[in-house]
Amino acid sequence: MAEFHFKTPLTEADARKVSVGDSVYLDGIVFGVRDANLIRVFDQHVAPPVDWQGAALLHTAPNVRKVGPGKYESICVGTTTSMRVDRFTEALLRDHGVRAILGKGGLSPRSTELMQQYGACYLSVTGGAAAMETLQIEEIEAVFWEDLMPESIFQFRVKDFGPWTVGIDAKGRNLQDEVQLAAKAKMGELLAKMGVT
Repeated sequence: MAEFHFKTPLTEADARKVSVGDSVYLDGIVFGVRDANLIRVFDQHVAPPVDWQGAALLHTAPNVRKVGPGKYESICVGTTTSMRVDRFTEALLRDHGVRAILGKGGLSPRSTELMQQYGACYLSVTGGAAAMETLQIEEIEAVFWEDLMPESIFQFRVKDFGPWTVGIDAKGRNLQDEVQLAAKAKMGELLAKMGVT
């Protein structure tokens, strides 16, 4: 397993360097997205207010405190389950040039194919890592579509954001699927040893 440190925006070459199981740290800008803002972009056909070319998108609806007009500070920035917004993956990669999606719990086999096709990766974190993530956010630089709070689009400036584990790489591998297959095989072995068929 290798360790990578990238600065956003990411390139296709960056995304294609990493392999399932590698650790990734990010510096620069990460955008927070979730159901409501993605529905606005893709179902309601409203152009996003930011350029996602080369972007790293974090699945989140953070707990923040307003400290001034359009200005917020982080209280807790946790990662939400990615599969719920899996249907948006293709358009994010194809139409907006997103290079990394950050979340937890994995994405579908179809998204695995798309990561390989477009040169992107899925970076995952263990649930419950919100405290670590929050401390690695230097500033919320901007919040777009405040009417959707807490599912606005957040522009986070991060430093040494990670470690994120490569859950899906651009080579067609999916860590979550591989772990599930290994677990099923091990369960079969154990059941056979116990004489259970």
